[in-house]
Amino acid sequence: MRLRDFNALPATEALAVLAPCVNVPRWAAEVARARPFADRAHLLDFAESAAPHWTQAELDAALSRHPRIGEQPRDTSDEARHSRREQAAVDAADAALADALRAGNEAYESKFGHVFLIRAAGRSGSEILDLLRERLQHDPATEAVIVAQQLREIALLRLAGIIVEDPS
Repeated sequence: MRLRDFNALPATEALAVLAPCVNVPRWAAEVARARPFADRAHLLDFAESAAPHWTQAELDAALSRHPRIGEQPRDTSDEARHSRREQAAVDAADAALADALRAGNEAYESKFGHVFLIRAAGRSGSEILDLLRERLQHDPATEAVIVAQQLREIALLRLAGIIVEDPS
């Protein structure tokens, strides 16, 4: 979607465009209210500045919408489409990797009580597995900071993929 079209949308439609980025309605409302944006860079800067203020309840809600790493979501929502594309580098045909990710996911969820979240875009399956194993060594407070940062990165990457600069 072009930035000028996003800027011109009614508020409810702008919220619908932003919703697949992250399941934090307050963030989407803040971004939608801040329109119009002069350019895409201003949009992304504003979206990033609005993201660090997410509450634990908002983070929990957002995490609930993310599939496990290595498991492709089965629904057809925009959010699921993003997840499938972001996890494309995780080779489902690599049985050893799939088994290791499954075991790592189980250990992570047992320790932290929620799905392992990582910005998968741009990372290989083996890199994701290495980071999963590294993060299993964290205490809950350290991991909470990392999860929030990863969620922000995912939201901003998705937004950057949705909104394109207007042609000159």
